[in-house]
Amino acid sequence: MSAHTYEESKSIALKTIIVLAVITVIEVAIALVGKGYAIPGWAPYDTAYIGSFPIGKAVMYLLMIGMSVYKAYLVIFEFMHMKYEVRNMMRSVMVPTVLLIWAIIAFFCEGTYWRNTRAGIEDKDRTEVETSMTPRGPATTELSRPSEH
Repeated sequence: MSAHTYEESKSIALKTIIVLAVITVIEVAIALVGKGYAIPGWAPYDTAYIGSFPIGKAVMYLLMIGMSVYKAYLVIFEFMHMKYEVRNMMRSVMVPTVLLIWAIIAFFCEGTYWRNTRAGIEDKDRTEVETSMTPRGPATTELSRPSEH
């Protein structure tokens, strides 16, 4: 570990806290403006689309994710002292973290695929049930009586 004096450590921690606070305020402002709460009736992500997905919403999401990742980096590397560790120790913590994030994204994708596939199966089943319940010939209302001789 790097040897900092008490005053240097306090200064580094204070700077990190201020940076985290500023980033949090920016994230909240982006969310409020992006969702249309800060300026009523105006939501910038409703203007341009790629397919059916709003471009502004994608930009807002990417900014929020990027700032959150940077805040996590600051917390891990400064407050958890990862910055001062040996490189191999740093890798032994970061590689499993990256793999965990990858696994979470993969599970979300798999869950979405399963949900969409299941919805398609349920729609097909519902259609088959509806078509099997429709009458397929002339409807008879009276019972036929045996002829009398």
